Amino acid sequence: MDAYLIAIGTIAGIYLLLALGLNLQFGLTGLINFGHVGFFCVGAYTSAILSTKGVPIPLSLAAAAALAMLAAWPLGIISIRLREDYFAIVTLGFSEVVRLVVTSEGWLTNGVQGIAGIPRIFRAGGGEAQAVLMLGLTLAFCLISIVAMMRIVRSPFGRMIEAIRDNEEAVRSLGKEPARFKMQVLLLGSMLAGISGALYAHYIGYISPDQFIPFVTFQVWMAIIMGGVGRISGTIAGVLILMFFLEGSRFLRDVAPFIPEVSMASIRLGVIGLALILFTIYRPQGLMGDFTKR
Repeated sequence: MDAYLIAIGTIAGIYLLLALGLNLQFGLTGLINFGHVGFFCVGAYTSAILSTKGVPIPLSLAAAAALAMLAAWPLGIISIRLREDYFAIVTLGFSEVVRLVVTSEGWLTNGVQGIAGIPRIFRAGGGEAQAVLMLGLTLAFCLISIVAMMRIVRSPFGRMIEAIRDNEEAVRSLGKEPARFKMQVLLLGSMLAGISGALYAHYIGYISPDQFIPFVTFQVWMAIIMGGVGRISGTIAGVLILMFFLEGSRFLRDVAPFIPEVSMASIRLGVIGLALILFTIYRPQGLMGDFTKR
């Protein structure tokens, strides 16, 4: 049971990094990013490829963050001035392009067979000690990101991006260029996704293109919506709720043993979708949203 809880805590921390990046982009700035998993994929493959070729893992992690930001830069130049719905479509297309690239460029990514034997970040001690250290490292990244996010929210930069979210035209009328601030937010959120992807690759030890489908992005969207958009506490609560439903629904088989094993995956998705619908109806502002508003 301890090993199971440690594993769930590590995956929750990885999802939290992803959600913090998306909350910065959408919750604080209004950028509708449906391609967040693309940067997650870039970070995972960058660190996996480099570390399997003998590059020290700290450098691989740094490269994953840097390459995820580098991938976001041309995307931002092309699409950052687009309307919100068009930007969402472009980012979704970007994530699919990334997945197709890692599928087809087998000379680099090993194609559909994926990359196996990705080195663990911590190699000393037994399996349980490695798992605990990995959990600690993941939570340390989450804590640093949360503190940085809180400082951003309270800074002039944070007030500016919130103003862009609320009324971009008003910001432009004051002589400020929203595109510059939105680009910075896109890069920062992509960096967090790249780091989370690298941690995921080293924790799982194996990655393939099928692990980076758009559904991962929408799971993160579920988390920030259920927790409360634009709130750091809401992001944390939303990830915990998401993990509760993802893992709790695994035990549906014990409650309803008559359900065929093949159908259980679809039922799990249905349970998670129902939870999102109920949150949207009864708590549209999210669990940690303003309790004075409906």
